[in-house]
Parts: sequence; structure tokens; C-alpha cells
Amino acid sequence: MEIINISKKNEVYIQIDCEASTAQEICDHFTFMVPGYTFMPAYRNRIWDGKIRLFNVHNRLLYGGLFEHLCKFLYTRDYKVKFDSNFNNEKIKIKKDFIDSLKLPVIPRDYQMIAANHALTHHKALLLSPTASGKSLIIYILIRYLNLKTLILVPTISLVSQMYNDFRKYGFDVANNCHTVFAGRDKGSELPIIISTWQSIYKMQQKYFEQYELVIGDEAHGFKSKSLTSIMTKCINAKYRIGTTGTLDGTLTHRLVLEGLFGKTFKVTSTKKLIDSKHLSPFTIKTILLRHPDSICHDLRKISYQEELDYLINSEARNTFIKNLVLDLKTNTLLLFRFVEKHGKLLYDMIKEESNGRTIFFVHGGTDADTREQIRHIVESERNAIIVASYGVFSVGVDIRNLHNIVFASPSKSRVRNLQSIGRGLRKSKKKDIATLYDIADDLSYGSNHNYTLDHFEERKKIYKEERFTVAEYVVQLKT
Repeated sequence: MEIINISKKNEVYIQIDCEASTAQEICDHFTFMVPGYTFMPAYRNRIWDGKIRLFNVHNRLLYGGLFEHLCKFLYTRDYKVKFDSNFNNEKIKIKKDFIDSLKLPVIPRDYQMIAANHALTHHKALLLSPTASGKSLIIYILIRYLNLKTLILVPTISLVSQMYNDFRKYGFDVANNCHTVFAGRDKGSELPIIISTWQSIYKMQQKYFEQYELVIGDEAHGFKSKSLTSIMTKCINAKYRIGTTGTLDGTLTHRLVLEGLFGKTFKVTSTKKLIDSKHLSPFTIKTILLRHPDSICHDLRKISYQEELDYLINSEARNTFIKNLVLDLKTNTLLLFRFVEKHGKLLYDMIKEESNGRTIFFVHGGTDADTREQIRHIVESERNAIIVASYGVFSVGVDIRNLHNIVFASPSKSRVRNLQSIGRGLRKSKKKDIATLYDIADDLSYGSNHNYTLDHFEERKKIYKEERFTVAEYVVQLKT
């Protein structure tokens, strides 16, 4: 009987020594169709088959984070396996004395300690924990416990600053321990901890990444991109590889790519548990389904998805409804849109014209990090401010505790985007009793024809049900 030999090539890959037929079987098991592949140019031009292969049948390499998946696959098929390297990990439990020595201003919650112990024990982990669950404290405990040369990767400049400031709040001497990297700043430093946007360093040579023994990917759901994958594969000496994210997109392909880079998913806690335990603000969702006039629905029944979007963002009746809703909400409100010039600027101008002196901000990709941080501070002290912002800027990593309302002005079915956006309103504040999401959807159906964004709305409702949010549904008839 064939004996399959498994060893570590480095901290990125495991080497699988096996016969060609077995290698093909393993390859087939770790091969998946990429979601949305039919729309991708490479597939349409017939230069790619739409598949992602996580095991290389030629060099027999598999991402190390998929070790457990590999073992399960081989054992269920009764293969004999020999391990040439020690894959056993010593169970670690951080002692109270160590936590006390950090002199933290807050007491770590039980689930934060469980997550930290899990990551330390397994060396590789994808920590799934919702927005506002305190992921930065988990990260801080890990880096202080391990005391290794560390690379922390975040997607935006604002998150670089936020992570740095969080560490300072925890009592860390950041000036002598942390170096931040973003546009134009030195990439290297003798300091033990580098906090960087991935865009700033992904072109660096492998030698740069070989110095790191611990790599942490915050907002790790974004690591399916080639640039971020290349960073992780260059960190060949990083024994500890920890990803943190609030949500995954729900596809097996996405999850296994991330688990290959970071390790198996470990669910830390849930939004429902955090709300029930009063760690997060009480939260409710009000869905508002706008029923468009039959005459318009008839005329639009055969349009494309892009044409539907163009109609919705230019609909005077719809935009007026959104404007009136935002102005009627007499507490701090975040209005999220997708298209800056075509929709965001239009809504901002409409709201500002009738705001009667209310504080109102317009935030998009062109708004610099310092301005965004100033806006965040202002809103924290306000009670009646309005922020009109693009999803890409404010759905990730901007924490405003004093946020009462979120309005979805643009339809989307993205699980990641929706849950990340919801997280903006979940942080507790003495200045609010409850946070509310207003999810605006559109019914353009005619006869048996369903419109695209109505289907997206159904997907969002499934997400809300899975997350066990309280949902109230309303239908509004728009007039021409």
C-alpha cells in the first residue's frame, strides 16, 4: 500500500510526497470553480477554465493552513500517512499573571482569551469575530505574549492609525515598539512591530518578508486578492499566521483560500451573543421596500442590471424619499452609497440644501485620512450629524460609537459589505439607546418578472435571518 509522506517545506507550504494518481486525486479535491468566473475576461477569452487549484500537482505543494483538511481527506479514504515533520502543537493557555502584567485599561472578555489561546496553540488561525467584538485587543495580547518580529497588515490608512492608537490605549509604548507604513513612508524599521497597509509593501522583495516571525492579517476576508496572497507566500519564516475578520462571503472557495493562508476558521463569538451580553448596542433593522409605479415597471421589465442601477440612482422620487428619511432621523445618521458622482454627491447636495444648519459631511475615497478622523471625532460629540459616505470608505474600519442610524441607499447582496456596514452602528455609547438600520430596497417587478435588486434584497433578508437580527418590514408606494 502507498505511504503518503507529509512534511513542511516552510511556514507557507506543506510538501506531499505521493504517487501521481494520488496527487491528481488530492488536486481534484482542492479544486473549485471561482464564484462569478463566467463574467471574468480570462474565462471569456478562453485562457482560464474558471477554476482555482489550491494543490499544485507538479511540485506537490499545498498551503499549510489546509493541513487539517488534507488529513481528513486522506484518512476518510484509508490512506497510510507518514509525517516527517512535527505537526503537533502544545496547548497554550495564557496565565492570569501575564494579563495582569500588561496593566490593561479593560479586562479581556472570556471569548477574547479563548481566541488568543486557540491562535497560540495552533500557530495558524482565521479568527471569525464580528465588528466591535474587540479584535484589536486579541491581536495586542498575541503580539505581547509572543514578543516576535511582527507584521500587521490592514487594508486602509485609517486602520493603520486606528490599530496604532488602540495599542497606545492599551498602555503600550508604541513610539518605541511600533512603526507605521503607508504611502511614502519607510518600509523598514528596527522596531519589532510593523503596521502597514498591504498596498504599501506588496511589491517588496521576499527578503523583506523573511524577517517576520508573526504575520497578522486584519480584515482578512480581503486576502483572496493576488497581491495579498503574494505577501503571505513571501512570509516563509512566519510560524504564527493569524487572520481576523468580521465575516466571510459564504463561499467555500473564499474560505479555503483564506484558511490556506492563515489556518482553519475559528468562530470567536457572534453579534447576537454580544448584543445579548450587552457588549454591543441593541440593534434593529427596518426594511423599506419601495414599490415603483406600474407604468415604470412595465417599461423597465427587460433592462439589464446596470440599466436598473442607473434608473434607481437617478430616480427623483426615490432620492427624495431617501432625503426625507435622513432628515426625519433626528440623531446621528450614516447614509451609505456606492457611486460617488452619480449618486453620493447628488444625495449630499439634496440633503444639505434642506438641512437647516445640521452638521453634514460628505466622505468618499478622495477624502484624506486626517479629514475622516476629524469627522469621526466631531460626530462622537454631536447628536444630530449626518454623514453621507461611500461603502468603500465607511463600511470597514471606521468606529463611531455615537452612531444611531445607518441607511443603505444602494442595493447590494454582498454579505461582507452588509455585515461590515452594520457593524458601524453596533458599538455602545452612553448617548444612544438603540441602533437602527434602514435597508432601502426596490420592487420593479412586473408580472412574473423579478428585478435584479429585488433579488439582492431577498439575499440580504437571508443574511439578517442567519444573524438573528430583529427585522420590521415596510412597503412604500412611490409616486411619479
